[in-house]
Amino acid sequence: MSELPEKILIANRGEIALRILRACRELGIKTVAVHSEADRDLMHVKLADESVCIGPSKASESYLNIPAIISAAEITEAQAIHPGYGFLAENADFAERVEQSGFIFIGPTPESIRLMGDKVTARNHMISADVPCVPGSPGPLTDDDSENLHLAESIGYPVIIKAAGGGGGRGMRAVYNSKELLNAISITRNEAKACFGNDTVYLEKFLDHPRHIEIQVLGDGKGNAIHLGERDCSMQRRHQKVIEEAPAPGITEEQRQMIGARVVAACEQMHYRGAGTFEFLYQDGNFYFIEMNTRIQVEHPVTEMITGVDLIRAQIEVAAGLPWRFRQEDITFEGHAIECRVNAECPDTFMPCPGHVELFHPPGGPGIRVDSHLYTSYHVPPYYDSMIGKLISYGDDRKTAIARMDNALSEIIIDGIDTNIPLHQRILNDNGFQNATFDIHYLEKKFMSNDNE
Repeated sequence: MSELPEKILIANRGEIALRILRACRELGIKTVAVHSEADRDLMHVKLADESVCIGPSKASESYLNIPAIISAAEITEAQAIHPGYGFLAENADFAERVEQSGFIFIGPTPESIRLMGDKVTARNHMISADVPCVPGSPGPLTDDDSENLHLAESIGYPVIIKAAGGGGGRGMRAVYNSKELLNAISITRNEAKACFGNDTVYLEKFLDHPRHIEIQVLGDGKGNAIHLGERDCSMQRRHQKVIEEAPAPGITEEQRQMIGARVVAACEQMHYRGAGTFEFLYQDGNFYFIEMNTRIQVEHPVTEMITGVDLIRAQIEVAAGLPWRFRQEDITFEGHAIECRVNAECPDTFMPCPGHVELFHPPGGPGIRVDSHLYTSYHVPPYYDSMIGKLISYGDDRKTAIARMDNALSEIIIDGIDTNIPLHQRILNDNGFQNATFDIHYLEKKFMSNDNE
């Protein structure tokens, strides 16, 4: 196909569904919103050209219901399906079913999703593509205790055990000595089996003070690819990102070109299609690959702000087979952008806080962007992720972006439910954040010492 689809089904909910709808409207594409019984009042459902209820409130019976989504596309005569992030976005079987049913899947090929979805095969592919990886096991751990002990000794403690099919911060366990290793492997295997249906685990060197740096890429599926620079996602709680920014503080242009060239080569080698993100741990000037996300990221707006590239539009154009319009030399990086994830949760206990939004007033001013599906009188349901929006600030430099974000956090009003806005305000005014002297452990050490969850 070499023209834009006339109608796209949005197989997601919340702010990303609204973001996709807006991109479609700009392109003159009609939209179909699918929703659960709990989500009839979502903003994008109200704005879409058509809407279809695909099941009960439970995600397993609605947003993860592949036959229901395919049926919705068929009855509405949509030509393409955009999965957003989460839910089925990185499900290779879903992508395959979409394409087998005659629809365009706005994302990578099922083969790419499978290749990168297993962390062991992804790591081996990156090694072959000359992308730097954390020292670790050459493949899955076996049941040979002596071999596993020897492997850990050769890597050097501390090590971290990871589930091959893991994600979202689950299925990982740090080990500091040989006495803990075998029991930790067993526990991680059981957790991986329960959470992901796959008990395969592998071993890596545990880096004690890394930052989390990721590189945004785009590919046309025909061997062409570019990168759009890096993001710093080191402000994390329990492996969940809280604040992201671009560009990453302290990364030089030389480092950006080096790691960018390597991930682009890896994308070209596998004929990667659409948007993707290479995630790295960064310590002592070195990048170490940890995984690739084969979808749009929650934090994509900060990259859009500093490059001027609409990543959702690019996803749609690539999936539709339009001529590739990107050249690396045309991608420039200007200014600085910061994103704060706003969650409906208690700021003290971090427990989800669904409920009725009595008043929603978004912030404004120069350089402020709000990606949120909230509105006054909206009811936040208890069935899904607690993120209810994202605040993005942009400035000529990092100091200006921080100041504008601080203003935005003081202006936003969300009455009726608790949110994590007080935590963001504490972080923005913290010396460690302002001076960019943080790593992935900083937030929990500095602010979560009394977290007794």
